[in-house]
Parts: sequence; C-alpha cells; structure tokens
Amino acid sequence: MQSLHQKKYRQRHGAFLVEGAKNVRELLSSALTVERLLYTAEFAAENDVSRVPADLATPDELTRLGTLQTNDAALAVVRIPDETPLDARPCQLLLALDQVRDPGNVGTLIRLADWYGLGGVVLSETCADAWNAKTVAATMGSFTRVPVWQRDLPAWLAGLPSALPVYGADLHGDNVHRLRLQPTGVLVMGSESHGLTPEVEAHLTQRLHIPGRGGAESLNVALSAAILLDNFFRNE
Repeated sequence: MQSLHQKKYRQRHGAFLVEGAKNVRELLSSALTVERLLYTAEFAAENDVSRVPADLATPDELTRLGTLQTNDAALAVVRIPDETPLDARPCQLLLALDQVRDPGNVGTLIRLADWYGLGGVVLSETCADAWNAKTVAATMGSFTRVPVWQRDLPAWLAGLPSALPVYGADLHGDNVHRLRLQPTGVLVMGSESHGLTPEVEAHLTQRLHIPGRGGAESLNVALSAAILLDNFFRNE
C-alpha cells in the first residue's frame, strides 16, 4: 500500500489510496472498484463493509500505511477508473487546470466542479496527480463523481471547435461582474504564482477579471475559480 504514495507506482498498479471516514464512505456508495479495504471496528459499526474485500485493522496500522497524520476509520486500495470520452460540447462547461501543482488545490477544484455540476476537469500534464492521496482527500468524496482527464493542454485546446468559448482568469481581463456568462465551453485556471502559460493563454477567447477593493496581490486559484464559476451560473 505504501508504494501507492508515489505516482509511478499508482500508474504501474493502476490503483490509488482512499483514506478517512468521509471519503471511504463515499467510495463504498460509488461504482469504483475496491481492491482491498482496511477498517476499524468503529467504522464497521456504522458502515457496511461486507460488499468488498475487507480486513480489520487498528488505527495505528492505518496511519502507518496511509498518508494521514491520524486515521481511526478506514483505508482502501481502489482501481483507477477507466477514462470516459472527453467531449467538450455546447451547453456544457468544463474546468481546465494549467500547472496547478498543489494537490490540495486540485482536489478542491474537483470538488467545485462537482458542486456546480460541470462536465469534468482537464488537467495539464504538469498538474498534481488526480489520484494523489492528498488530492483525493481534498475532494471530500467528489473524486467518485467527477470525470478527470490529463492531457497536453495546449494541444487539446487547439483541437476544440472554433465556436466553443475558452475563458481564462487574467488581471487585465473583462470585469466578470459586468458580464452575462453562460455555462458553456472551457474555463481555464492557472497556478496562483505564475498564472496561465503562454501556450495555453494563446487559446483563450475571453479573459476574465475578478475586481478587488483591497491590497491583496492575488487570490488562491480555488477561490478564484469558485467566484468565476458562480458568475457562470448566476443567471440560470
């Protein structure tokens, strides 16, 4: 199990770790394939663990095998799901991430996509791994519902239909409060420190700016995405 802390072994084995009560509970209610579940007696008292290969474990064992500082509930080895077709189409909004390397931010962005019912999340090849344990933990269960794809992002954007809008956050973009946005196309978010790469920025059809009134230099990428997404769905 500990080898799955590393991306190369997750890829080699086609599996990832899910830890903690909330995420394992969501996992057991999903269609994902559980290869092995370790659980405490307290977790089993409140959850049905009989439908998957499962073994009793102590909190110390779960903490030693996983990545959490403490885990008194459960830990699972799960098959990485097969990719669904990546189909960008009208009347659907996708979220794309460009070099967002922090797994906590990637997980929170996947959770946002779940909240707003987006079609899925496209990750650049330089993003944090969607199946990193910290990414999965930050989704708070949304990893079971949101399709995720990892792509050469500039190449993927170049292949989109010309009529499909591609939005990106930009300090010099249009004031998002003055726009009437529709949830269709792709919203691209870059890293907090560097923004969008020039190769990705070249494919934007509209730049969006969140106006601020204080002295903060920037917003966290997940917070920025939440504000922008709310504006896409505000007029529905």
